[in-house]
Amino acid sequence: MSKQRDVWLREVGTRDGLQSIATIFPTAAKLEWIRLEAAAGMPEIEVGSFVPPKLLPQMADSAEVVAGAKRTPGLRVSVLVPNLRGAENALASGADQLNYVLSVSEAHSRANVRRSVQEAMDDFRRIIEYRNARPEFRHVRVAGGLATAFGCTIAGQVPVSEVFDAARKMIELGADEIAVADTVGYANPAQCRQIFREVLAIVGDVPVTAHFHDTRGLGLANVDAALDVGIRRFDASLAGLGGCPYAPGASGNVVMEDLVFMLEAMGLSTGVDLDGLLEARGHMERHLEGESTRGAFVKAGVPKGFVLAGDDVASRGGRA
Repeated sequence: MSKQRDVWLREVGTRDGLQSIATIFPTAAKLEWIRLEAAAGMPEIEVGSFVPPKLLPQMADSAEVVAGAKRTPGLRVSVLVPNLRGAENALASGADQLNYVLSVSEAHSRANVRRSVQEAMDDFRRIIEYRNARPEFRHVRVAGGLATAFGCTIAGQVPVSEVFDAARKMIELGADEIAVADTVGYANPAQCRQIFREVLAIVGDVPVTAHFHDTRGLGLANVDAALDVGIRRFDASLAGLGGCPYAPGASGNVVMEDLVFMLEAMGLSTGVDLDGLLEARGHMERHLEGESTRGAFVKAGVPKGFVLAGDDVASRGGRA
């Protein structure tokens, strides 16, 4: 699979997807899922979350999964961390990137991690300081995620000024990446253009990732809007698994297979093979216990004459 990429994708199903369902996915099956998706060309996979096992038993094997995933050549192994203790454990596990998520909505922050937004920002500062103080961990990237950036099921609208302030503070503290998340599926394309345009202006050269949920069917439309203003990094989940345990009704990440197909059809190379994704999806579904999966591409397949963007770059349009 060619590694030429116009867009960088991160699979979050092995974390965001599995933490939102009742099925306890076997460790060996997780590692095979990761192996299959990496073989299809996925450059980064968020393989787990370093939270207390009593809160999310689905993530109890995250250290073991990181160790196994690290044996996959060329794969960036990232994990979610909710606090400094989780970050310490994640760094010890050998993860390549820590994804720390802060809820811009005060109400969601208190429901999700039982802390104020400022307390959560203080913890992000401590994580950066802990990483920077230890030479053995300085190569590890730390990303700052802005959850509920487009709205909150508890508080409703979230002022965009608070989103921008949080992005600015995380950059000042040393974030290696900013992820802007539509945690509850409230975003629309016009809103995406406004928020991502300003966030890109704030962060400078720091990469910005978009994380959309398809709760109201606007996931791919929001991706297209983010592309319009220059976003080239996206989270998605195989078969659309995922949601937020602390945001009622926030079901469904963007379906990774549908996203890859759309981007490739637009002439944007992802470096990801669709047949390989479907093989990984089949493996995943065989280990689910009555859980629902989603996706249009898996049902319809490719249209006649379709080729991957990387196979026909010169003859296609698309946005650079």
